[in-house]
Amino acid sequence: MTSELVVDVQPKEISIALLEDKNLVEFQKEERNLSFAVGNMYVGKVRKLMPGLNACFVDVGFEKDAFLHYLDLGPQFHSYQKYLKQVLSDRKKLYPISKASMLPDIEKDGTISNVLQQGQEVIVQIVKEPISTKGPRLTCELSFAGRYLVLIPFNDKVSVSQKIKSSEERARLKQLLQSIKPKNFGVIVRTVAEGKRVAELDAELKVLLKHWEETITKVQKATKLPSLVYEETSRTVAMLRDLFNPSYENIYVNDTTVYNEVKDYVALIAPERTEIVKFYKGQLPIFDNFGITKQIKASFGKTISYKSGAYLIIEHTEALHVVDVNSGNRAKASNGQEANALDVNLGAADELARQLRLRDMGGIIVVDFIDMNLAENRQKLYERMCQNMQKDRAKHNILPLSKFGLMQITRQRVRPAMDVTTDEDCPTCFGKGKIKPSILFTDTLESKIDYLVNKLKMKKFTLHIHPYVAAYVNQGIVSLKRKWQMKYGFGIKVIPNQNLAFLQYKFYDVFGEEIDMKEEFEIK
Repeated sequence: MTSELVVDVQPKEISIALLEDKNLVEFQKEERNLSFAVGNMYVGKVRKLMPGLNACFVDVGFEKDAFLHYLDLGPQFHSYQKYLKQVLSDRKKLYPISKASMLPDIEKDGTISNVLQQGQEVIVQIVKEPISTKGPRLTCELSFAGRYLVLIPFNDKVSVSQKIKSSEERARLKQLLQSIKPKNFGVIVRTVAEGKRVAELDAELKVLLKHWEETITKVQKATKLPSLVYEETSRTVAMLRDLFNPSYENIYVNDTTVYNEVKDYVALIAPERTEIVKFYKGQLPIFDNFGITKQIKASFGKTISYKSGAYLIIEHTEALHVVDVNSGNRAKASNGQEANALDVNLGAADELARQLRLRDMGGIIVVDFIDMNLAENRQKLYERMCQNMQKDRAKHNILPLSKFGLMQITRQRVRPAMDVTTDEDCPTCFGKGKIKPSILFTDTLESKIDYLVNKLKMKKFTLHIHPYVAAYVNQGIVSLKRKWQMKYGFGIKVIPNQNLAFLQYKFYDVFGEEIDMKEEFEIK
């Protein structure tokens, strides 16, 4: 299996698509003006104690106060608080963590009001983004994640990933990290560290320690609360850190800044693989070129077709996600209804595992499969679902089918489920139901080009139109596009764009900024 990462950087948002054998399996989209919240650290103030929930609300600068439960304070909370006071007492000289004293653990069954009070300053890290009506979820057990290691201040343990099965390798890694880690720091060794040399692990440990020093320096200098003291790496780099593996063939990026950022990171973790990072220079939009736009439009929405007429219906509610499996108009198998139901259900299990990763659906997922009478068929379906979900990085749990033919799945929810609107609003009538004659559409485009060239004196620009319209504009030896170039100059480029509706158009200048050419009736 080959994996490719495609990064589409636009002025307002960044979209990242992960392809496995050219099939879209993960898709993330983020507005550029929003920070990637999970992993960020803040110095915040306790806003309100909730003894009934044994929790409190902390102001970290979000619209809704963040939630911090007593169990998320961490056993070494007292040590953190004492160290925080020592750091804030002297704003000029930094108090080293190696001199900090480790206080006794907090009680496991204690109460929040015995440990915190309203208005108290705390260092917190976001573990779950705001979802729906809920604010962010916090922890006071800070951690700095790298590719091979996770650094945990105020924790002297070295833990090794359970996925490393070799007892000799586990012992080697544990002994190695015990010898190189500084005092008052704990380390979690990740699965990808298996077989790595001491130099590689030591280099990453130094990078993570530098992150800690920069964070605590910001804490020391923070004068206004709440204050962001550590920001997680960009979404592209964070995704690479967790996903990168030798099967990656290419990473395509269409923006020079992000390209350099990604290349620097790959050079740090895998110097011999830097050639896989490639800058995309094509004229077509990057997602169109790799067939991603079409897959996005086919893979999101309420109804998902998958094979031979069968389809899934996916509904999202506040409490859970509900999936219904339908055989649709497919012909029945020659060997009966049971075989037909099994075939449809196995196909649904394949598509559903992809959908969970693609939409990043979390919480409780209930799937209503087609009823099957034979116990061995129900077991086959359960095993297929478990096998498909092995590729999923999110923690999950799958229960066998219930008596009602329902499968229950829980999946770790870290951020809101990805929801991409696939319905297209009519760009020409704007809901009025009447449009200008479509045969005159190219005349409208020419009038816009004439205005840009002769009135606004713009000699170079790009026109994005639907691929069908672009085919018409480009057809023939003396095409419409060629006529426009002869009349208005060769600075005009016509690009087919699958994201646009049939009679929609967009003009862009040489810097990639959109030129708004809408008429008055279009804006109303």
